[in-house]
Amino acid sequence: MRALRLEMLADSPLAYLETLADAAARPHDEYAARAARAATGTALAQFVAEATAGPAQQRPAGPAQRRTGGRFVAHAGAHAASDDPAVTVLYAVYVSPPWRGQGLLGALVDAVADWSRAAGRPQLLLEVVVGNDRALRAYQRLGFTDTGVRLPHPTLPDLTELQMRRPA
Repeated sequence: MRALRLEMLADSPLAYLETLADAAARPHDEYAARAARAATGTALAQFVAEATAGPAQQRPAGPAQRRTGGRFVAHAGAHAASDDPAVTVLYAVYVSPPWRGQGLLGALVDAVADWSRAAGRPQLLLEVVVGNDRALRAYQRLGFTDTGVRLPHPTLPDLTELQMRRPA
């Protein structure tokens, strides 16, 4: 997970709330502890795709379904919204560049949606940096729509994020 997180931050630094330097400074134990916390329950989850075969043969592994044998090539985090019991917030979504266009994003979002519905939350919500048109188009293809809500980026005051929502 640490290697994928560092790749995410190097590839798309504006999309995440942590810097590459901060993530690199965290010990492996912290990554393992977070993965363990996200492996069970209905409040927090991480979904990953693992490179155990060619790109077209990937499927996401859910919180308790991690396979072994390859490196992680895609990630989606999810947590219960603190202010709305019907909503799951999708965050830290990433697909490694060589694996883009293989359906991994849709498979990860579907896995989050299944987890969300099982937890009694029928809605998915995410935020995208305004100007990240590639991500915006990808989420639109998966059924997310712009809610019209704009928020300041939590760590970079010159950026704005837009909210998107879809049924789980």
